[in-house]
Amino acid sequence: MGLDFIQGGSADYENALILAGFGKFHYHLLTICGLIYANTAVGITIISFVLPSATCDFQMTSEDKGWLTAAPMLGMVIGSYFWGCLADTKGRRIVLIAALLLDGFIGLLSSITRIFGLFMLLRFINGFAITGAMGICFPYLGEFQPTKYREKVLCWMEMFWTVGIILLPLIAWLLIPMNFRIKYEWTMAGVGLTWAFSSWNLFVAVCALPSLILGASLYIFPESPKFLIECGETELALEIVKDIYVKNSGRDRSEYPIKSLRESEKTNSVMGTHNRSIRTLSMRKPNHLKILFNEIWDQTKALCKTPHLKNTILTCFIQFGITSSYYTLMIWFPELFDRFEQYETRFPDTSASVCDVSSIVLDDVNGTLVDDFCGGTIDTSVFLHTVIIGLACIPTSFWLPLCVHRLGAKFFLVFSLLLAGAVTVGLYFVINSKQNLILSCVFEALTSMAISTVYCVMVDLFPTNLRVMAAALSLTFGRGGALVGNLLFGYLIDLNCVVPIVLFSVMLFVSGALCFFLPDTGSEALD
Repeated sequence: MGLDFIQGGSADYENALILAGFGKFHYHLLTICGLIYANTAVGITIISFVLPSATCDFQMTSEDKGWLTAAPMLGMVIGSYFWGCLADTKGRRIVLIAALLLDGFIGLLSSITRIFGLFMLLRFINGFAITGAMGICFPYLGEFQPTKYREKVLCWMEMFWTVGIILLPLIAWLLIPMNFRIKYEWTMAGVGLTWAFSSWNLFVAVCALPSLILGASLYIFPESPKFLIECGETELALEIVKDIYVKNSGRDRSEYPIKSLRESEKTNSVMGTHNRSIRTLSMRKPNHLKILFNEIWDQTKALCKTPHLKNTILTCFIQFGITSSYYTLMIWFPELFDRFEQYETRFPDTSASVCDVSSIVLDDVNGTLVDDFCGGTIDTSVFLHTVIIGLACIPTSFWLPLCVHRLGAKFFLVFSLLLAGAVTVGLYFVINSKQNLILSCVFEALTSMAISTVYCVMVDLFPTNLRVMAAALSLTFGRGGALVGNLLFGYLIDLNCVVPIVLFSVMLFVSGALCFFLPDTGSEALD
């Protein structure tokens, strides 16, 4: 290729990436970011197997389960913007590491608690932490990609989400049916105390370990060069690009033809005023902290002004509609499967809808079958059905990256959301567990593809200094929807489940309609 774009040994970031090549480094980066995304799938939906497993230990009602599923969502609402602000001021990599290590440590703590309130608090912190990893891994991965490959590489992340959705029930299937119980009793200040550790506790502990491993693994990966350029650290950014060149080509770094990188035209305001990178500002010094808050406030205001206001509003409302439906139903699917199995075991050859099964199980819990309901183990078909849901996502996980350039990201968003809305309506009309499973598979495949596509689109919609913060703001809206959805579902599943089904389907239809107004993406270099 020609090198006419190099002026006096200097080039812009896009051309520098092109010269560095696409190869081994990018595959390694996609692997680590993909595993982080798969880990977030596990972290977000782990509660779905805790609900039926820990019902007896925590003596949970359906309302309690609603609050438990809502706790991590509330953590995500609060954490999304917090981590986004940090990532756009302190760096993508270091914030990813912090979020993953916090999630892993708190996950281990939550596995040993036997107090429902404390367990709910710790899962709240897990939600707070995992949303940081989820919101940052897409921008972090995307900022290393040349325009030619960026959208396709980001779309491959959907496959890793599918891997997470498949692995979770397999881990649960392996550990939870072991049904062991370690019990320890002691007396303190004349009060008898009891602590127990069951198979579901082990399941929670094992699911916390990947966050710790991935957080430690990220230390060998560099900071985003694009972010460093925005901070005015062009020399360090160039060294990282040279490292990419060496890993991809196997050549010596001295052979890389570019000697300097041009700074972005959108000069960082902090750099312009203080002649130092915003990354070097300390949160322990009041004057530095004031500068950071001013920068965050300026970036937030920029998202709410033209030319970004339209895209900010669209992505926030689209995220609200998708996640309020997706995370609520995905977390409650194993519980619904479990209720169907209980009902069909007690009343064989009898048809019933999701709403009928829920209300009948409620009567049993309040009646003579409460001990059986509390102490019973999860039927193995529940694990199998959840694995099947994950496997159903594989075709769409391949379809998205292979056809995104041909059909466009907007097509996938509109198609998946409108069809998912229709499938949600269909959940009301199912009359047995098999029909429920089929529609659940279609719902999961479509909505998970839509969520991944939204993240891909957002990398292109916003400039570097606003990218993670914009994703965080939309995630805040999305997790707010998931919080409301889980609370409503917990209260209404036993009383009037028609309302949440109608509500979620409307949310998906509206989100699909809003996607028509998104601009086309994937053809321009990152700002």
